[in-house]
Amino acid sequence: MSQQLSEQELVRRESLTKLRELGINPYPQALYPVTILSKAIKENYEEGKQVVIAGRLMSRRNQGKASFAELQDSEGRIQVYFNRDEICEGEDKMMYNDVYKKLLDIGDFIGIEGTMFKTQVGQISVRVNVFSLLSKSLKPLPLPKTDAEGNVHDAFTDPEMRYRQRYADLVVNPHVKEVFIKRAKLMHAMRTFFVDKGYYEVETPILQPIAGGASARPFITHHNSLDVPMYLRIACELYLKKTLIGGFDGVFEFAKTFRNEGMDRTHNPEFSMMEIYVAYKDYNWMMDFTEKLLEHCAIAVNGTTEAQFGEHKINFKAPYKRVTMTQSIIDFTGFDIKGKSEEELGVWCKANGIAVDETMGRGKLIDEIFGEKCEGNYIDPTFITDYPKEMSPLCKEHRDDPSLTERFELMICGKELANAYTELNDPIDQKERFESQLELAKRGDDEAGEFIDYDFLRSLEYGMPPTSGLGIGIDRLIMFLTNNESIQEVILFPQMKPEKKSIELSDAEKTIFNILKANNKMELGALKTESALSGKQWDKGMKGLSKLGMTKVEVDGDAKFCVLQS
Repeated sequence: MSQQLSEQELVRRESLTKLRELGINPYPQALYPVTILSKAIKENYEEGKQVVIAGRLMSRRNQGKASFAELQDSEGRIQVYFNRDEICEGEDKMMYNDVYKKLLDIGDFIGIEGTMFKTQVGQISVRVNVFSLLSKSLKPLPLPKTDAEGNVHDAFTDPEMRYRQRYADLVVNPHVKEVFIKRAKLMHAMRTFFVDKGYYEVETPILQPIAGGASARPFITHHNSLDVPMYLRIACELYLKKTLIGGFDGVFEFAKTFRNEGMDRTHNPEFSMMEIYVAYKDYNWMMDFTEKLLEHCAIAVNGTTEAQFGEHKINFKAPYKRVTMTQSIIDFTGFDIKGKSEEELGVWCKANGIAVDETMGRGKLIDEIFGEKCEGNYIDPTFITDYPKEMSPLCKEHRDDPSLTERFELMICGKELANAYTELNDPIDQKERFESQLELAKRGDDEAGEFIDYDFLRSLEYGMPPTSGLGIGIDRLIMFLTNNESIQEVILFPQMKPEKKSIELSDAEKTIFNILKANNKMELGALKTESALSGKQWDKGMKGLSKLGMTKVEVDGDAKFCVLQS
């Protein structure tokens, strides 16, 4: 149905009209000269100091000629005191009696010129000398209410509503805003850490001709000007490596990344990744670097290396435990994957309740074993190292065992947080690895690489220095640092299923619908008479409502009734 304004919304629109009739612009253009925020007033209180503040009106307690209210700005709330005779010194009390008391609503943005003072109970407040309406709010905020016993009612807690209307969520739930302040602190801390080391932030394409750099299913689009298919990036790895080939020693990127895969509490198809590549380093150096980085970030965000996550307390203080993948699987299953064929791994998986199919190569089978039997056991930060070669097509062969690669993943609370390699820089070996991935794709593995990036191979042929690279999921890291077990809580505007579109009704349809809404069921003749519609309007209105599934006609003996459908 068409949007039906609530009684409060109608009242606010009437107030909007009255404000304009009084010559007050509810949406003024001019700069408002704010001099201080609420937090600074409380921290640097000076009796009688003149201030200019602005924010949302969030509550008020009218007491005749005076009123206490709360103003919310970007840093919190401050109490403000309105006195009719101080605001309106002459005979004209319109600004207080009409504008403040009757035409302002909770949620309106107002500006205040006033002075600091303390109430009789010692609460820091601002005495209002002049106030201005800065923006009229036409929709009531979903404000929670606290009763005398401290119980909260009407809290804005429904996840779907909060994610769809994050703007309202941020206003009425201060703890939500704090999550995103911490996210900003994390990004700043990480960026500063890299820059201080002498590494450069760069930008690489989001639209790519080949979805490379990881094993994942891409989003596909079409470039009209070039008339070619394009892919939203699943990683920025290959482009970042090209910058090292070009002469940079260390580069990083905070990259929006897209993988057309499932959504759950820890996965979102659009997510934020940080990738960094440093020349003349290996994965051992990168492990040391990673644990120092995360210790630095935890302190920057929370002031401590410790963070609560669900029932677990995580300590990000370096150093972290290191376990090889082979040893991890032995520890939790007793099964040694070393030297086992694809067939042997498949047999073991089936015997131990792990679902497998013919598309899975040796690497995928090992990944399934680790995921099912081992991954969830690592709570404290732990590096899982030395992955089988089949699992890591872009990673350098292990210096001591050619069946393995120099790779690690950082596990925390049973989830992967970071992935890093000693990067493969042998162009011939790289080509062979790409070809192996291509064969897996032909077998039906939808996460294996479907293309060979020949431009990347060409760049490798010019020579890439020994390099180590690291990728960290920003969303997942901030989940750990803010004790949020759902990724939607740390993404400002998470993807949602489309809302059901409202139905626009014609005037005739509205007339019939409104009559039925009051009666639910009416005899057709009586309904037509009460609608006062012409024959043509009546027919079009009834057909339209029936087509929308909003009404149906029922026959009871000789009488016909129109029934409103729920």
